[in-house]
Amino acid sequence: MIEQLNQLYEDFKAQLSEVADMQQLDNLKTHFLGKKSPMGNILRGLKDATPEQRKELGMKSNEIKNAMTNGIEEKREEMKKAEIDAKIASEWIDVTLNNTESQTAGLHPVSVVQYEIEDIFTSMGFTVLDGPHIETDHYNFEALNIPPDHPARDMQDTFYFENGAILRTHTSAIQVRGMEKIKPPFKVIGPGKVFRVERPDATHEAAFHQLEGMVVGEDINVAQLISTMKTLLSEIFKRDVDVRLRPGFFPFVEPGFELDIACQLCGGKGCSVCKHIGWIELMPCGMVHPNVLRSGGIDPEKYSGFAFGLGLDRLVMMRYKIEDIRNLHSGDLRFSGQFV
Repeated sequence: MIEQLNQLYEDFKAQLSEVADMQQLDNLKTHFLGKKSPMGNILRGLKDATPEQRKELGMKSNEIKNAMTNGIEEKREEMKKAEIDAKIASEWIDVTLNNTESQTAGLHPVSVVQYEIEDIFTSMGFTVLDGPHIETDHYNFEALNIPPDHPARDMQDTFYFENGAILRTHTSAIQVRGMEKIKPPFKVIGPGKVFRVERPDATHEAAFHQLEGMVVGEDINVAQLISTMKTLLSEIFKRDVDVRLRPGFFPFVEPGFELDIACQLCGGKGCSVCKHIGWIELMPCGMVHPNVLRSGGIDPEKYSGFAFGLGLDRLVMMRYKIEDIRNLHSGDLRFSGQFV
């Protein structure tokens, strides 16, 4: 029987080397290790052997049975690895290849306009500042003349963290941080993303982009504010744009104004974007409140200034005649690809 076991193992190894798929491997296992297999017949014949033969044959049978079992499992793992390698090879994509059929990447339209505006302002002597998205109550509200009980806080639905920090509701906080580091006279702008609890519609989103600026020096006045804003808009739209100033309340400026531009989608005739009034509210502005200057360590008796806030997303909508602000935040490459 020892010879039978050795021959059986040789036959097993020969057939194992020819196995090409999992089905053949399972059939091989059943043939050599199943209940009706030659190994099974040999093990059932042990009852007729002498005790000495039974001991020797039992040890040899277990040795060969374990060798067959291990061989089958090793073959199974080898075949699984080969299957994975083949799949990887067939689905491999070389991301470094220049596939002319793929969509060309490019800047988002908000980024395009933001960089253009930064260039316009830097050409007028402004410095570009940045600040964190997560702000403290001091920089976002109190330093801007908005104490805890001020009704202006009701105008800005704010995202709060459990530790009292907030997602900034405007980029005005960048101006406060700038005043702490820069001494007048100065001209600064602070672009970035801001967050408010808004119900999304054609002109509102919970996350959107602003660009706010501040000019501080001696004898700064409203005429300089209007001149700066008109210069900006004419550079952006490459033509003169009709604007109007309305009185507006903002705690950080006094007096405060709303600067509107004629709707560029309907030419001022009225549409869903401008709510059928022909004008788009674009740029709150005004003369910097003395309390804000004091919060930044600046003497309001010596210096004055103006500040403005520009809705970048709304400006992009006017620039490219986009009817719904939600398209800007959709992440849809079919939309963004139009501006490449």
